[in-house]
Amino acid sequence: MTQAVIELRNVSKRFGETLAVVDNNLSVNAGEFLSILGPSGCGKTTSLRMMAGFEQPTEGEVYIQGTNVTGVPAYRRPVNMVFQHYALFPHLSVADNVTYGLRQRSPKPPSAELARAADEALGMVRLSGLGRRRTYELSGGQQQRVALARALINRPAVLLLDEPLAALDRKLRAEMQFELQNLQRDVGVTFLLVTHDQEEALSMSDRVCVMREGRIVQIGSPRELYDRPNSRYVADFVGKSNFFAGPSAGTVTSVRPEMIELAPTEKKLPQGLATAVPAKVLNRIFVGDFTQYRLASDRLGEFLVVSPRRNERDVGTFEIGDQVAAGWRGDAAQVLADN
Repeated sequence: MTQAVIELRNVSKRFGETLAVVDNNLSVNAGEFLSILGPSGCGKTTSLRMMAGFEQPTEGEVYIQGTNVTGVPAYRRPVNMVFQHYALFPHLSVADNVTYGLRQRSPKPPSAELARAADEALGMVRLSGLGRRRTYELSGGQQQRVALARALINRPAVLLLDEPLAALDRKLRAEMQFELQNLQRDVGVTFLLVTHDQEEALSMSDRVCVMREGRIVQIGSPRELYDRPNSRYVADFVGKSNFFAGPSAGTVTSVRPEMIELAPTEKKLPQGLATAVPAKVLNRIFVGDFTQYRLASDRLGEFLVVSPRRNERDVGTFEIGDQVAAGWRGDAAQVLADN
């Protein structure tokens, strides 16, 4: 049986009249990479801060490695946290930033031991040889790695990451997604990431926990959440989706844009489609490896289509104002609760 390294049990958190987290249960397995995903104000950072010990639950309990740590302060919990803005000390060298926590211990470890620990931690994050530099001499990505090395040097049971890539530009953020995933696998520490960016959550995580208005609404692997969302909210937040009127009250039909076929006429569409409609191209956005179209149909209203370039070799490309045919197979559509 997989051991839960950190758990929330019926946890709620109230700030005055505001209920930020509502009766949530979450179990994080040892060695996994789990992301808590949701928009601003959904309670994800508050949940993380309760795990770290910076906040205490109004109701419920927090367990780490099977021990109830509710009420235990942050410095006595076997977790470390990486903040969005890294919180590095500009007057200290990279090595001294990394060993800052070790140097607060009593008794303080010998200098040679601190140097070895810094070298090992910097090696883990591919910053060997940079220990003598100041943090302001490093790039944004390197500074983030210093923050990770500082957190990992204590070998925490869980590493808590609060929007750690938000301050990076798009290209560097994409590179660091691979870095974080590889680092987690190399060191074997449980990672728990909080993010509002669904691309980050889907690309790095073993499982994703989606939150809304203080509540956990679905937990699953990235593929499960994308292919089998349990509501319109999850389908809309995890990736892009088109929503059409459902077969009964309180439901909608969801179709992912990449599951829709395009052709100049209905006769040119693949055989066996469950739905085929004429439509007009309203907008066209070329993104390199695919083209995104916004279409309008008398029957369905406006909807999105994502067409890979390899498909365009067969059916061609379409311009604004073109009349086209759009369709999809029956298994591409899902009936979901309309929130």
